[in-house]
Amino acid sequence: MANSPAIREKVYRAYMEFFEVAERKRRWSVFDDVPWDALESAQNDERKAVRIETFCAEEMYVPDYSSGGLTLTRSLFGTAWFQMCWSYEEAKHALVLREYLTRSGLRSAADLDLMEARVFATPWTLPFETYRQMACYGALQEMATYLAYRAQKQQAAAVGDRVLETIFALIGRDEAAHAGFYRTLIELEMAEDRAGTIADFGLVMARFKMPGDGLIPDYQARLHSSGAGISTRMFLEHGVLPTLKTLGTSRAEVRALQQGSRP
Repeated sequence: MANSPAIREKVYRAYMEFFEVAERKRRWSVFDDVPWDALESAQNDERKAVRIETFCAEEMYVPDYSSGGLTLTRSLFGTAWFQMCWSYEEAKHALVLREYLTRSGLRSAADLDLMEARVFATPWTLPFETYRQMACYGALQEMATYLAYRAQKQQAAAVGDRVLETIFALIGRDEAAHAGFYRTLIELEMAEDRAGTIADFGLVMARFKMPGDGLIPDYQARLHSSGAGISTRMFLEHGVLPTLKTLGTSRAEVRALQQGSRP
């Protein structure tokens, strides 16, 4: 990202707007805002256990996400402080999912110890080299996560699981806010270098995969068998295309700029 005084001010203001909304409207407590007293035992539901465990494991790579992100963002106040705020919120997601696993009886402390060992055995590394590319990645990854959590919220509501419905509503709302901030950063980049930014977005689209893919054992099989994943069609129709529309571009322009021509 450009580091001119004008850009620094715009990014700072964008972050302050994000932070104010988070502080005034979006903050929630693992202890007070989840109706734990409505929790029922789910010890025999292994499909649900795998689903929640997979989400939890992906959220638990926060130390790697944070260290990699801060390496790219530390020279720009707004992006660096967003990274730290983002890390806090994502860490809370992992915590509330862990609490659900243990309080429901789906997983024991020993099970979680094993999950931690597996997660921390292999570090996650940045899939792209520049902050602009990572902002594009963040916009898509957060939208994919939001869509997955929205589907889980709807599924929990359908079976009357108030606790899980609340958890996915809270963490899904955070993910949507994160995606919105990344879109703002992309828009600022487009104002400076539209062609280069869109080309980067196309590169990220072409190589996109979720953070846990390739790290969490049997990741794709887990998503499929447990019902944790979303379809490629859903991601395209409800994630990629709306993001492109918000940014004022299209798949045709992305393809053309990737190929070095005009749409």
